[in-house]
Amino acid sequence: MAWRRSSYSGADTPSCIEVATVPDSILVRDSKNPDGPRLALAPTTRVKTFSPTYWTLAA
Repeated sequence: MAWRRSSYSGADTPSCIEVATVPDSILVRDSKNPDGPRLALAPTTRVKTFSPTYWTLAA
């Protein structure tokens, strides 16, 4: 599985999210803790706002 870093993160920014796609989910993880918990979203989920401390789903 290939993880991609957020396009809003700079190369030297330690705080960012990474995403990976698998057949039935979109996975999100904290780049500082790659072996930690992952958020699994359905491919049809629309994310309105996402930050390391706060996120909301679109209505």
